[in-house]
Amino acid sequence: MSVPHARGQRPYDAAMTDLEDPTDPSRMQAPTGFHHDRPLDRRDLLDDAIAQFRRWLTEAERAGIALPNAMALATADADSTPSVRHVLLRGIDEEGFRFFTNHDSRKGRELAANPRAALVFLWKDLDRQVSVTGSVERLPDHESDAYFASRPRDAQLGAWASHQSQVLRDRAELEERLAENDARFPGEVPRPPNWGGYLLRPATVEFWQGRRHRLHDRFRYRRDDEDIGAWRVERLNP
Repeated sequence: MSVPHARGQRPYDAAMTDLEDPTDPSRMQAPTGFHHDRPLDRRDLLDDAIAQFRRWLTEAERAGIALPNAMALATADADSTPSVRHVLLRGIDEEGFRFFTNHDSRKGRELAANPRAALVFLWKDLDRQVSVTGSVERLPDHESDAYFASRPRDAQLGAWASHQSQVLRDRAELEERLAENDARFPGEVPRPPNWGGYLLRPATVEFWQGRRHRLHDRFRYRRDDEDIGAWRVERLNP
């Protein structure tokens, strides 16, 4: 049974409103019945993990979810110290998942030292998550050039201006570099040599569908070889 709530207010919003201290994480509990209890069975899934991901990504976009291609990207350095941030998925095909960034950023340095990563997509309004693990490699220059050329001019100049992940004196320093590069490149803006794309070749892809009482449906696709072979699909305990 769903928890009663005001018209137009979601169950979780109503529960949060009732908290005496809404900043206390231990009290931030979704009420029983928060999930729509939409079942996910093996027969609902395609045999190919990439095709299934495309289906869910399309459904997230059609549901009006803002930035459905936003994903958490987790990396680790050579000592296995992890870090995580959100980036945007910019390509998906049978090879894997593509994204772009500064190679000298923290994530770029960590991928150079430890070329494996994990991704998580969260589509909260659909009670869905997808998590991916695999190896990562740089994309060839022509792919990075093509994507960079498609970006707005301000974003292109920003890639030159930002020494990503390095200490910044103040905002004025960043804006000065932006203006300098705007004057430096009055026409076409070339791709910075330390900026480009990555391909994550998936070894596992897990699809998560929220269910009531935290008894969620989880299915993991995996294959022993990231480049070839059919996917094996396994149901996991929630």
